[in-house]
Amino acid sequence: MREGEAELGMVRRHVEVGARLIAKQRALIARLRQRDLPTQEAKALLILFEDVQRQHEEHLARLELLEREGPA
Repeated sequence: MREGEAELGMVRRHVEVGARLIAKQRALIARLRQRDLPTQEAKALLILFEDVQRQHEEHLARLELLEREGPA
């Protein structure tokens, strides 16, 4: 396995894990709302998760583009 392939796999896993974390955080916020509990901190954490997820997705897109283009 080439180094680029290993990095690509790692970033794909980061994107998958991030998507699960975001889904769990959204579910937590929904449960807090149902119980009429504060959601401000949970929402702030969700924003952070979403920002990191965007970064991972952008990184993945760059790596996939490099993979498609092949060696220079």
